[in-house]
Amino acid sequence: MDVQVNDQAPDNDLAANADRAYMRRALLLAERAAAAGEVPVGAVLVKDDAIVAEGWNQPISAHDPSAHAEMVALRAAAQMLGNYRLPGTTLYVTLEPCVMCAGAIIHARVSRLVFGTRDPKAGAVDSVYDVIAQPRLNHVVEWSGGVLEQECGAILREFFRARR
Repeated sequence: MDVQVNDQAPDNDLAANADRAYMRRALLLAERAAAAGEVPVGAVLVKDDAIVAEGWNQPISAHDPSAHAEMVALRAAAQMLGNYRLPGTTLYVTLEPCVMCAGAIIHARVSRLVFGTRDPKAGAVDSVYDVIAQPRLNHVVEWSGGVLEQECGAILREFFRARR
């Protein structure tokens, strides 16, 4: 399986603009998480240039350690589409997914992942682990990192600065 894996936005201006637009929506969802006292991470799942589902971090309020933004969006999309497999979708998330979320992304057969800022402590795409693009797995996800990286990192830094 030949899959393009990189850490930059697509070269195509139209695709790069779409990536930034969906990431801006994910940032709004991250703000919603922050307002609720959750770590500010937002996620948007897109299929055929339309938003299928959205999520923001909710593990504290939902009393659910798996209620990360990505998981919330994947669950909502699976319900909406009536299928736990989500081929042909792109997941936009403000923070590089953790191991749990990376595993769910693979199992859901998400086609492409776009994230904002890297997670040097728990990132499972490029920072700490390389889960997403393992050729030994039954599904390999294309990915791009660093889309609106400054904005995505800033909301996290501000959130944790205010907590200290």
